[in-house]
Amino acid sequence: MKKIVLLTCLLAIGGILMAQKKAAIAVPAPDLSLERVNAEIARLSLLSGGIVGISAIHTETGKRILLNDQLSFPMASSYKVPIAVALLTKVDSGIYSLSQMIEIRKSDLHPGSGLISGRFNWPDSAQPGIALSVRSLLELMLLISDNSAADICLRLAGGPPAVNACMKNLGIDGMRVDRSTAFLIAASEGMMLDTESPWSPALYDSLSKNSKPEEQILFARQFDSTSQDICTPDAMTALLLKLHRGQVLKPQSSALLLAIMKRCETGLGRLRGSLPPGTEVMHKTGTMALTTNDAGIITLPGDAGHIVISVFVKSSEKTIPERERAIAEVTRTIYDYFLFYH
Repeated sequence: MKKIVLLTCLLAIGGILMAQKKAAIAVPAPDLSLERVNAEIARLSLLSGGIVGISAIHTETGKRILLNDQLSFPMASSYKVPIAVALLTKVDSGIYSLSQMIEIRKSDLHPGSGLISGRFNWPDSAQPGIALSVRSLLELMLLISDNSAADICLRLAGGPPAVNACMKNLGIDGMRVDRSTAFLIAASEGMMLDTESPWSPALYDSLSKNSKPEEQILFARQFDSTSQDICTPDAMTALLLKLHRGQVLKPQSSALLLAIMKRCETGLGRLRGSLPPGTEVMHKTGTMALTTNDAGIITLPGDAGHIVISVFVKSSEKTIPERERAIAEVTRTIYDYFLFYH
């Protein structure tokens, strides 16, 4: 009888040990490569001289690399992506067509990047008689970040409330559009303009003459802490991920938007900066005051998949090339991780 009890106990103990061994085997080992890449990203982010926010996802596996991904950053010109989506939503619904011609008015000429203001800056008394198609406006806004084209697109989209409603309908949280680029630039330079009043290039010119160089850094710091026209890196990546998956627009509009972003001519030293030559990148940049951004979709070679990524820098008083180098180095680190370890 004692032998039977002893044997039973030994079998029970053996069963417990076996279960514990199986449980130990079932516990996944820590991803040391991910730990290393996160440490390297934190180190490289210091090159920016500011605060870096990153949200990157490997679309085929769902693996993510995050840094300050829920922190709000000024979008600057990267906010032209949600504007484009909102306008193309109206194209998809038949409100506009891509070939529809839009008259360019004197009040549409805004400061900053682009070519419309520089090429079509006529006297107040002139009758310009110039019009551009909706597609041309989208191309100018996204390819060369033309601010006049962007503000016309924003107007056609229905203004900031319509863009925000579009983002809400898509389930994008943590992103808001509040002003045209004209008022964005004015705010970054410390000009107090009434957003309810009609825009006037002459008014901007008169106010800019009163701007003192020594005050610019103070205005830039104030703008950097704005609560308007901001988003989290996670929100921008979420929008681009939906666009990549065809969940935002009709196929034709989605293909058009991505094709334009693939030909983006700005910020070539950012997401693209350290990637192998020929790497396909569909992206949109943003630069204003102490902010330097880039967000897009990177195609990995072979069958390695895609990366949807947003890298934002704010509160940096370093030069733009220095900020761009940080974005490029961080992006290459993420690229290599998803290429070799996903």
